[in-house]
Amino acid sequence: MYKVANLASEYKKKLITADQAAEMVKDGDRIHFGLGCGSVIDIDKALAKRARDLRDVEIVSTVSIRERPFETYLATDSNEQVRFSSAHFNTHDRRMNKDGRCWYIPMMFCELPFLWVNNDCEIDIAMFQVAPMDKHGNFNLGPQVADMWGVIKSAKKIIVEVNEKMPIAHGYQTQLNLYGIDYVVEGSNTPLAELPAKEPTEIDKKIASHIVPRIKSHSTLQLGIGSLPLCIGSMLAESDQRNINAHTEMFTDAYVDLFDAGKLTGNKPIDKGKAVYTFAGGTKRLYDFIDDNPICCNAPVDYVNNIATVSQIKNFVSVNSCIQVDLYGQVCSESAGHQQISGTGGQLDFVLGAYQSEGGQSFLCTPSTRMNADGRMESLISPVLPPGAIVTTPRMATNFIVTEYGAANLKGKTTWERAELLINIAHPDFRDQLIKDAERMGIWKRSSKCL
Repeated sequence: MYKVANLASEYKKKLITADQAAEMVKDGDRIHFGLGCGSVIDIDKALAKRARDLRDVEIVSTVSIRERPFETYLATDSNEQVRFSSAHFNTHDRRMNKDGRCWYIPMMFCELPFLWVNNDCEIDIAMFQVAPMDKHGNFNLGPQVADMWGVIKSAKKIIVEVNEKMPIAHGYQTQLNLYGIDYVVEGSNTPLAELPAKEPTEIDKKIASHIVPRIKSHSTLQLGIGSLPLCIGSMLAESDQRNINAHTEMFTDAYVDLFDAGKLTGNKPIDKGKAVYTFAGGTKRLYDFIDDNPICCNAPVDYVNNIATVSQIKNFVSVNSCIQVDLYGQVCSESAGHQQISGTGGQLDFVLGAYQSEGGQSFLCTPSTRMNADGRMESLISPVLPPGAIVTTPRMATNFIVTEYGAANLKGKTTWERAELLINIAHPDFRDQLIKDAERMGIWKRSSKCL
């Protein structure tokens, strides 16, 4: 009873309103607004009310999952007031970036916890959503541990926004005690923003058909975001493969499909019985599945994405999307020309880790073409990456590249073999030109033809 009384008293002392939290932001401050579904809502709205009077404030976020852009952004019109930075771009970040208000932080996702603590990236105030305090004084971080402990350790001040709808995430380092924070705001309990995947296209289905047969029973799966991973999850759920495990950066509805089909078992060499992830984003069905479910294991990104961790797991399969590939095997997954689209995330970690896994393989997937705004069709397998395109996975790391026309294993192949294999999975309308380009570049000759 004494401890409970102490907790109640301490909670009351630290309880403030969202407006009071917003008043603590001073000119020149660096603020972290949280990660994933833990991005603050009520404090953001409160800060928006006084944002025009602020100067030189920076708001940082990582993989923020929200229904709307930050209210602080909508309420301001100048970087002299508030500017934004993100370690992984989303739809809202892209909008702010086009407006000249948000800038990408190029980082390996797994290095972010170290960055916040050790690289002069001190945070003045960390603000993020949590689940309500339990009887022991602990707040659950929800399904987004990722780099949060780096943020927490770096922050001079910590303010949590309580949301009764936040799922309780089991795992490693998912709790933050009342005595480790400075202030508590009781939020308006906004439902978590959902990220429903689009229905798979016919091209998605063709790409998936080149991958699913290569996935054995007893494999551990890392899936990226979007309609293609959903398609692969559905195909695996309907397949004869069994004992599929999860060790993934982002936990999505595809894994719930696998669990409902009796395929997701967690029988792997490490973290036995656990579906391991570092953050989650999907529909309410996914959040309900995670809530207080001991099968789901949320863990820090420097563990989940660590190459040494991934390489310990036999038959590790990594599947991610990319934007464009060149004939050298260089992969761009985060920009379209000079425009930042996404982030580096953990793609390179999982490509490297899967290769070091016994029986492991990685697949980087793209449609063979896209339609430009002027109605012109463009090949997404190109001689070289266009100006401004960022190399996310370098050519020496690339394993399988997959389009609707097939899967090309580039690992260990010479430059001319790579060109040959990639041209064979390009759209037929572009193959002759790609051959001419490869010949001009000196990386392919007809006398070298291997297929």
